[in-house]
Amino acid sequence: MLHTLPLISTLCIAVSAVLVAIGWYHIRRKRIETHKKFMIAGAAFALLFFILYLSKTIFVGSTKFGGPEYLQSVYFVFLLFHIVLAAVAAVFGLVTLYYGFGEKFAKHKKIGPYTSVIWFVAAATGVTVYVLLYVLYPGGETAGLIDAIFG
Repeated sequence: MLHTLPLISTLCIAVSAVLVAIGWYHIRRKRIETHKKFMIAGAAFALLFFILYLSKTIFVGSTKFGGPEYLQSVYFVFLLFHIVLAAVAAVFGLVTLYYGFGEKFAKHKKIGPYTSVIWFVAAATGVTVYVLLYVLYPGGETAGLIDAIFG
């Protein structure tokens, strides 16, 4: 089960991005309730991704890049770009949800498109990281946080 967490969490990222795109489509057509449902579902899948990712990182560990050495620096730059985008998207997402649920619709409407675009790019780069770590190249070794702390 633990070895499938990266695939499941990556699927959660992809599903989340698709749900956000559908939610965006509906708000552009003034279907507010449908928009709300899709955005909440997108946020739920993003949260599920985060829980699974955190669980995998703690209990299984972080997977090292197993590709060729000449691509390692490019991979790390790409991974750093993804991590920064994902963190920014998470913060923007929480703020956007806060504005939406707080009925601060002018602020929600202003920040929402930026949040969505950042999430789309973060999701796409996350899927790419998965492909690089588990599909194109064999994953490197892993060390879990618990193993690292308690030996």
